[in-house]
Amino acid sequence: MEAIGPSTAFYVVVLLWIGRVIIWTFICTLLAWLGIRVLDALTPHIQERERIGENPISVGLFIGGFFILVGLVIHGVVTGPAVAGGGVLASLIDPKRLGLVAVSFLVALLLGIALLRIVDKMTPKIPFLSVEQNPVAVGVYVFGYLIFFGLILHSALTMYLL
Repeated sequence: MEAIGPSTAFYVVVLLWIGRVIIWTFICTLLAWLGIRVLDALTPHIQERERIGENPISVGLFIGGFFILVGLVIHGVVTGPAVAGGGVLASLIDPKRLGLVAVSFLVALLLGIALLRIVDKMTPKIPFLSVEQNPVAVGVYVFGYLIFFGLILHSALTMYLL
């Protein structure tokens, strides 16, 4: 397999760039969907996916959060470091980067849920579980989660790896 480097034609570099954006966007979108599924499982008293669909505003918030997440992912892929001088596969998807994204996903999800529960216990006069009572509140909650997760993914995609 031929190495990607300074002698590579510009159109090949552009095609690889587009390929990277598409591949990473789909990987990160899958992780966001999985994260919402896990969020449903870890917070059984808040049925995120069911409640969001009850109100067009909450659906709009979900879609808005999703677009911000995808924008952060695309920005991270475009501005993050890429493997140069390696093969085509390495230039599209770096195994180290994939591992970092996977670990970031797990740590962000677990840390986010743990901190949410700690803050909930520390602020007994603010009933966190009351978001379940209103689909718009659930939409705002998931909107925030999607942005939180988008920022985590963005940092994993742009972080310099040795």
